[in-house]
Amino acid sequence: MFAQFFGNYLLNRKAVTPEQLSSAIASLTDTHIRLGTLAMHKGYMTAAEVDEVCFLQTREDKRFGEIAIERNYLFEDQLEDLLKSQNPDYLLLGQTLVDTGAISNSELEELMIEYQAENEIESPTDSESVEHTSKLIENFLLSAERPVSKYSVMYLNLVFNNLVRFIGEDFTPLSPVQTTGYETNYCVTQRISGQINCVSSIDMEPQTAVGFASRYAKMEFTEFDEYVKASLEDFLNLHNGLFSVNMSNEISMELTLDPPAQELDPVLTLSDNAFVIPVIYPFGTIYLILTL
Repeated sequence: MFAQFFGNYLLNRKAVTPEQLSSAIASLTDTHIRLGTLAMHKGYMTAAEVDEVCFLQTREDKRFGEIAIERNYLFEDQLEDLLKSQNPDYLLLGQTLVDTGAISNSELEELMIEYQAENEIESPTDSESVEHTSKLIENFLLSAERPVSKYSVMYLNLVFNNLVRFIGEDFTPLSPVQTTGYETNYCVTQRISGQINCVSSIDMEPQTAVGFASRYAKMEFTEFDEYVKASLEDFLNLHNGLFSVNMSNEISMELTLDPPAQELDPVLTLSDNAFVIPVIYPFGTIYLILTL
C-alpha cells in the first residue's frame, strides 16, 4: 500500500492538489515505469542528471541507459540491476505526476526520500510487510491527530488490503476527519460487539456505488439497483467477518456481527471517537465511517 499512502502524503504536504492526484490515479494503468525514475529511486542518479539525459534523448536517437553510461551517470552493473529489479508501486504514481506536470523530477526525488524516512522504509526494495503497512497506518492516523490504538490499526490495515483485493489498488485515502455528524448518501452500517464495540459504515453516492459494485461483483452494473445495494452490504459483511476471524486467531478475542443494513437516517449522529476517511477512486469517492 505504499502507493496509496504516498498519495495521501503528497496531499498533506500540499505537493499536489486532489484534482491532480485523482487524474494521476486514473492514468496509472496507461503508465509504464521509466528507467530514469528507477535510477533516481535507487540513488544511482540525481534528478538533475535524469532531466539532462531526458533532454539529450530529444537530440539523440539513443536509449536512456546508453546516454547515462556515456555521461558516466550510470555504470553497466547499475543499469543491469535497474533492468532486473522489482520496484515499489508508489514510484509509478510519482512518475505519473511528473509526466502530467504536477511535480518535477527534483520535487519527486525529495519527496521520495522524505516519505521513505518518515515511514521507516530502509531500503528502496523493502517489501510491503505487515509491519510496514502498520507503520504507514499509524502515521496516517497521527497526521490527522487521531488517537492510535492497536485495534484501529488492525482494522484499517485489513480494510485497505480488502479494498486492494476486491475493488482495486487505484485509490488514495484522504486523512481521517473527526466529526459528530455525517450526512449520508447511500450508507450501509454494521455493528461489531464483544470485548470491543465497533460501528462501521461505508457510504457513497449512488453512481459511485454502481462503480464500486461493478468491481466487487466483477460484472457491469449500469444502474443503482438492489444488486448494487446488496454488493455494498456483502463487502462490508465480508470485511468485518475477516476482521472478527483475525481478532479471534491473533488475540483470542471473540466478536459477534449484526447483519449489515442500510442506514435510513439522513444524518448520522456519531460519538466523539468516530472518524470518517474519504477514499478516492477513479469512479468516485467512498467514505469509511468508523467508531472504534
